[in-house]
Amino acid sequence: MTPRSFDDLVAEAESVSVAGWDFSWLDGRATEQRPSWGYQRSLGTRLAGATAALDIQTGGGEVLAGAGPLPPVMAATESWPPNVAKATALLHPLGAVVVADPDEPPLPFADGAFDLVTSRHPATVWWSEIARVLRPCGTYFAQHVGPASVFELVEYFLGPQPEEVRRKRHPDDESRDAEAAGLEIADLRAESLRMEFFDIGAVIYFLRKVIWMVPGFTVDGYRDRLRELDAKIRAEGPFVAHSTRFLIEARKPA
Repeated sequence: MTPRSFDDLVAEAESVSVAGWDFSWLDGRATEQRPSWGYQRSLGTRLAGATAALDIQTGGGEVLAGAGPLPPVMAATESWPPNVAKATALLHPLGAVVVADPDEPPLPFADGAFDLVTSRHPATVWWSEIARVLRPCGTYFAQHVGPASVFELVEYFLGPQPEEVRRKRHPDDESRDAEAAGLEIADLRAESLRMEFFDIGAVIYFLRKVIWMVPGFTVDGYRDRLRELDAKIRAEGPFVAHSTRFLIEARKPA
């Protein structure tokens, strides 16, 4: 088979929708090692024991919908309009209400409204708000993106990043902030996970979807670097990066 051209791969990756939080378009084009703790499976166990739960920054609702039966009261928040629409269509039939929320305080819920608050890869974490909407003995259970995640790719486009940028979202800092908000850390685990991008289309799709990696990314703005990376992948094989993830479970005292 004749290898596809740079322009062909670029055109395809630019035209595909990046709504929602489903990465299946990358099947066969990129891989990412999964954390050992199995967040979605563990989330399902916690949802099964909850009476009222909130999923913050739910994306397109895919993770929550696939976690299993939802509790009697289930709410989710999301800020990006295309994801709000997608999550609503996916989660309403399962009994969850989706609330359009700007991801800034305050959360649009009463004090002590939930015994479980969850999130997978939140872009921002407002610990005081999480503590406020949790009931006494309630739990926050989440998988966060850790520091310097996929920075091999970030720094390929943006150049070396200062230490304060590389340290952002460090689990030690997040734990300290959670405790400052009155929560107690029950579990904290971190892992570095191998990623591989097999063609330049996969890189473009990823950067279009995960918009905070290279802020303001456009193909036109980075065409020269993309062409260089395309040549590198063709000559040397997959571009390798490492994502960082941490599992955090925090409880509100009685």
